Amino acid sequence: MDVPATIIIPTRGRPDYLAVTLASIAPQALSVGAEVVVVDDGLDAQTERVAHSANAAYLALGSPRGANAARNAGAAAAGGDLLVFVDDDIEAEPGWLDAYLETAGALPDVGVFCGPIRPRLEGFERRMCGRESAPITDTDHGPVDRDVERAWSANLVIRRRVFEAVGSFDERFAQSGEEEEWEERFVAMGGRIRYVAAAGVDHRRAGADATLLGLGRVALRRGFASRRYDETKGEAPSLGRELRVLAGCLWHGFRRRCWNGPLMAAHSTGRLTAALVPLRSGARGDPADDFLSGESGTIGGKRDALRELEDLTLDLLALPSRLALRRVARREPPTRSVLVISVARAEHKGTYDAAVAELRRTRHSLTVAVREAGGRGRFENLNLLLEQHDIEAFDWLLLLDDDVVLPRGFLDGLINQAERHALRLAQPAHRIRSHAAWRVTRRRAFSVVRETAFVEIGPVSALARETFAALLPFPPLNMGWGLDAHWSALARQHRWRIGVIDVLPIAHRSAPAAVNYSRADAVAEARSFLSQHPYLPASELQRTLAVHRRCA
Repeated sequence: MDVPATIIIPTRGRPDYLAVTLASIAPQALSVGAEVVVVDDGLDAQTERVAHSANAAYLALGSPRGANAARNAGAAAAGGDLLVFVDDDIEAEPGWLDAYLETAGALPDVGVFCGPIRPRLEGFERRMCGRESAPITDTDHGPVDRDVERAWSANLVIRRRVFEAVGSFDERFAQSGEEEEWEERFVAMGGRIRYVAAAGVDHRRAGADATLLGLGRVALRRGFASRRYDETKGEAPSLGRELRVLAGCLWHGFRRRCWNGPLMAAHSTGRLTAALVPLRSGARGDPADDFLSGESGTIGGKRDALRELEDLTLDLLALPSRLALRRVARREPPTRSVLVISVARAEHKGTYDAAVAELRRTRHSLTVAVREAGGRGRFENLNLLLEQHDIEAFDWLLLLDDDVVLPRGFLDGLINQAERHALRLAQPAHRIRSHAAWRVTRRRAFSVVRETAFVEIGPVSALARETFAALLPFPPLNMGWGLDAHWSALARQHRWRIGVIDVLPIAHRSAPAAVNYSRADAVAEARSFLSQHPYLPASELQRTLAVHRRCA
């Protein structure tokens, strides 16, 4: 018996949303003999139980690869003539699937169909003026079927033969451009997209996701992704235009007393973040050098004023978390013993002395050891400092460069959050106006701590005692490029949690890496070292594994 359609639902860690989606879809699929496939962008037992309870097939990718990877996997497993893609946070209206099947049967030459997507914010009681679109994906072309230019993956149908002819979704894109890039290929081949008015779904947000904070977090991420997608097409507007849009969003919220204004401003802030921390294609050089970020985090020039403005905005957003951290950090955990080691240069004496003075404000027991730079490699100097101390007498080791600016209450907050989130390797996030080559280390709005696959070897790194046996003494390196990629592999091997502490961002502004030494020599040293040691590639190192938005 032929299967008329396969309904493909990508999901990741949202079983409650998925249960509502399946409750609205499974009966409709059963009535016409369609199949339902839930594709888990990871591996979650509760998600699997929800899928099986609705008699849906369950397919797990094992580790997060993105919604487009899940859609492609679902399409490869599908047996239906129509591939029906929906998000895991929709609720299909009665007659939704029948409307698609009837229209697809009547219009055999049309390859793609879509329907209304109506936003539903459950419990959101803030005032919206109605002049702007909803803060989540929505579309409504009216009560009459017609051809349209664009469709969204929350409610999208593609004929199997068309999908095979156009090719799979591009898995590079996430949150912006996911379906757009595919549809551009489809339309370029002469394809039509048909809007089916009777095939509507509600696009839901519930609980914490329907609060201003929850909607703002999503808007920020989507803004970042949308700017990145525009850059790939060569259509990104100027910084001045992005800044004017941000100002307009803020003014809209104030003038109209509309809570959509701050949400639109969050989206605009995400776009500005992407613009101020640009990707630089080709920065990695040899493709074999997969231990490099492939990005440039160098600051300076006319954009610095905008970077400062964004940092100020993020400082204001983080103020409640900073105040909460100040309250808890002075109480727990018990006093720890901390060894700080540094290699300092005379030209940075003022900055280094200020950083040490900030560290000495701590409630913990602090020992500071420093050597002057010159004559030896950085890690040789650090090892000499370690030899002068009984390292096992310390709870934490802090590597501190001589050219960073620390926020007030830094060490108490760092240890508090690292221990409360069980991080064995930790680093503070970089401010937006800070030299940082790794995107994953830059501060994120609405985040206190992120568990990541990567922690740098500088400019500030914290090592818990449990890591000393595996990481110390440092290998005989000069520049140390690639050592943090090796650390990441060891963290995975030892099952250590590692992460970035966003609530305590530092500034590293004196100079980017490789100014005072040869970049070619640093890369060559890293190649030689990593040829004999396990490490994680950059594609793994840029991943954020979990986000904690409250001080634990």
